[in-house]
Amino acid sequence: MDADLGFDLIMETWVEEIRSQAALYRHRATGARVLSMVNDDTNKVFGITFRTPPSDSTGVAHILEHSVLCGSRKYLVKEPFVELMKGSLQTFLNAFTFPDKTCYPVASENLKDFYNLIDVYLDAVFHPRISRHIFEQEGWHYELETPDAPLIYKGVVYNEMKGVYSSPEDVLGELSQQSLFPDTTYGVDSGGNPLHIPELTYEQFLDFHRTLYHPSNAYIYIHGDDDPLERLRLIGAYLDEYESLPSDTSIPMQPRRSEPVEWERYYDPGQEEEEPKAFFTINWLLPESTDIDANLALSVLCYSLIDTSAGPLRKALIDSGLGEDLTGPGFANFMRQMYFGTGLRGIRPEDIPAAEALIVDTLRRVADEGLDPDIVEAALNTIEFKMRERNTGGYPRGLAYMISALGFWLYDADPLEPLRFEAPLARLRERIAAGDRVFEDLIRVHFLENPHQSRVRMRPRAGYAAEEEQAEQARLEAVRASLRAEDLAAIRENTCALKAMQETPDAPEALAAIPHLALSDLSPEIKTDPIALETRQDVQVFFHDLYTNGILYLDIGFDFRGLPPRLLPLLPVFGAALLEMGTRREDYVSLSNRIGKHTGGINPSSLISAIRDSEEPAAWLVLRGKAVAAKTDELLAILSDVLTQPNFGDRERFRQILLEEKAGFESSLIPSGHSVADTRLRAGYGIAHWVNEQTKGVSNLFFLRDLIERMDTDWASIEADLESIRRFLFTRARAVLNITVDGETWSGLAGSVDGFLAGLPAGEAADSEPWPPPPSPLNEGLTIPSQVNYVAKGANIYRHGYRLHGSAAVVSNLLRAGYLWDRIRVQGGAYGAFCSLDHASGVFTFGSYRDPNLADTIRVYDHAAEFLRDGAFSTEEIAKSIIGAIGSMDTYRLPDARGYLSMVRRLTGQTDSFRQQFREELLGATPEQVRAFADAMDAVRDHGSVVVVGAKVAIEQAGSSLGPHAVVTPIL
Repeated sequence: MDADLGFDLIMETWVEEIRSQAALYRHRATGARVLSMVNDDTNKVFGITFRTPPSDSTGVAHILEHSVLCGSRKYLVKEPFVELMKGSLQTFLNAFTFPDKTCYPVASENLKDFYNLIDVYLDAVFHPRISRHIFEQEGWHYELETPDAPLIYKGVVYNEMKGVYSSPEDVLGELSQQSLFPDTTYGVDSGGNPLHIPELTYEQFLDFHRTLYHPSNAYIYIHGDDDPLERLRLIGAYLDEYESLPSDTSIPMQPRRSEPVEWERYYDPGQEEEEPKAFFTINWLLPESTDIDANLALSVLCYSLIDTSAGPLRKALIDSGLGEDLTGPGFANFMRQMYFGTGLRGIRPEDIPAAEALIVDTLRRVADEGLDPDIVEAALNTIEFKMRERNTGGYPRGLAYMISALGFWLYDADPLEPLRFEAPLARLRERIAAGDRVFEDLIRVHFLENPHQSRVRMRPRAGYAAEEEQAEQARLEAVRASLRAEDLAAIRENTCALKAMQETPDAPEALAAIPHLALSDLSPEIKTDPIALETRQDVQVFFHDLYTNGILYLDIGFDFRGLPPRLLPLLPVFGAALLEMGTRREDYVSLSNRIGKHTGGINPSSLISAIRDSEEPAAWLVLRGKAVAAKTDELLAILSDVLTQPNFGDRERFRQILLEEKAGFESSLIPSGHSVADTRLRAGYGIAHWVNEQTKGVSNLFFLRDLIERMDTDWASIEADLESIRRFLFTRARAVLNITVDGETWSGLAGSVDGFLAGLPAGEAADSEPWPPPPSPLNEGLTIPSQVNYVAKGANIYRHGYRLHGSAAVVSNLLRAGYLWDRIRVQGGAYGAFCSLDHASGVFTFGSYRDPNLADTIRVYDHAAEFLRDGAFSTEEIAKSIIGAIGSMDTYRLPDARGYLSMVRRLTGQTDSFRQQFREELLGATPEQVRAFADAMDAVRDHGSVVVVGAKVAIEQAGSSLGPHAVVTPIL
């Protein structure tokens, strides 16, 4: 280091696996730890993490995570986090509460923006403006609006966790962890249990920050292509204010138990007429996560057992017919000690003992007879492929590396060890090649002979959600009865004061202090990706010449427009069956192993969208595959077999797939209620949206339930329908191929791809049926056993005169990160709110997430026009929203996502000229254009429909707020 910046260099080394120069520093004055990773990644990542082990389930760590982002010493605005969302080119901006740590990561490709984000986050965590009102807003408080109004709980985290605790699988996962760790911090809920959140005092909240949010307890990670010295200067400017503050935040080991434990809880099964089903898991405590060899070997073992359809434990449980699908935490290695848990959902309560015995018997059999070498090789290849590919989807790679490093660093081990995977992989392969009974011994030691285990059961009890609501009301009534008149008056005054704080605008000078880019920092040109179009074997081929580190990404899509409408709901399960039922040459176990051994995975997907300036939708079933280039022939051979020789004849296997699909859908209803409501709402506003709802929405769930009922009486016609879809789709005439790889590799693979395409039927003009126009929009309440709601309202604004203009992106940003955030999240207590405009179809929708309100939220939507029309939007505020909108458009993408999106744009009419025009309009957006969008919001208010996913009693109480002729439909 050329200058003394106050840091001691502890270690410096090259990490080949992630092509990074790593340097570990210790801040001399405070002991703060800094891991600096220098590489060629333009998507730069910063994260500061604190060890934050809670001692109870009041959610203090979670509430503090929310609260520190609500203003700080340097940035005296109510929501610096939101201001950054509005006006940054960030590629990631969030915070996470784990069971034992709290992380604050940011990312950006723009260096100036990146350092701005770091500065705001460092000031937030070290100098937050955590007033009592912020604690009450983000955590919990009593609210009393009038003397005779009921006393209620309000708070963002409180309602977020009510949503979590409405999901039986979320509760099961939390209980599975807690049952194994009764004597450590992992035995409580760091997110907060709604029963206990109101026990948290403001003084305890402040003390938690004072004790734990100190540089001496900080783990700082920074990754990318920026100057490593500048990083230290920026970080040191904050750390240098402090001296060392020793505190013991270490995570103790859970003492081993000599006997298993059993836990039992209840959940509300909803309104299904069929016999309510239960959930259960068996869970085992495993060794420390910092044992890298044990960590990797157990990862491969657990993947082999349950994470592939060939896995012997998955197969035994599914083949038993006792339940609908696996459930449980699986393999968890993100805490100091690892654990594993699995079980079944959709099981009759009286069958749980038999299923538990089956798990143990299967493990004993595998330990005695050994794991199938093909399954082991498939699992090992799959895990190794993921390590080498480093495909983090929408997350920055640096963030994934940070989380991996923390898995060792937080427990005083080498943070680079989990990133250096080559040596442990080689050691594991050597042991397997030498004939060691690696996995059989692990099963015997850590499962069969391990008494530290738990059995957790979730039994159905009709009306349990209502009981919980009644219990909450009883607690509140008891509180109210215990209060004096002056106490109630104080709560009313506090309610008014909190609302006044929330409604008071930030001072212009405080807003101006938030660092942001200028419009001149933005490129006027759209981002484009290389694309070449050619025709091979009569199939249109899109090729994207991108560096992929030797991996071929291959997407083959089939146009299903004209498929008979009655077959549309069958399409998703058809896609699953292709890859999970085997072929005429091999059963599904062999096919699963073959995919795992030779590829990085093949997954069915669908692309359903309106097309710009067209009445026709885009409707494609897509198989997305990837493999190292040397394995291209194996990938193509597998695709050829599943497309031309699938085995649809195994009724019981198809029943299993149906049950898994249904169970997966049902388990997502509460966590993803906002998506369910939005998909259902849009179905009335365009053919593409209707098709999407038929294949991905509530209609598809109803179809799956009916199809399961038909299995025993109508199997022949179901099998015939599957084959009809295959013959209709899988021809060269309906195909499109998308290839993402570098040009030199593609030139060597093109001949193999030609052979694969030639093997598909040419395809005649198949008989097709026109799809009907979508049904008229409905006002609908979809009932689930939930303590919170998901509220959507929308309309097709093109039908009411709006013509797309780039300023719409500014409006969406202003609404989402301003108006909706303030009214629905901050003031209303919901966890989130959003709005979205489909550029192709013209459908605009509002939505809320984990929302305690219903009618009030709809009123907020209906006043959006007034907000826009009356808003005195400054040029600076518009500029900030332009920057945020451009950031969303230009977000960083990995090569496979870039290639796929490029194809999607071509198939949906998003030409480069259209995108460039939209960008230019966006960059030139004015306050007048923003206010003009109010007319479109009038159309949503006056002509829009409403769909709510929520509790039956809340929907019934909403009454006319749902609009005229509202339909109530039970879905769970």
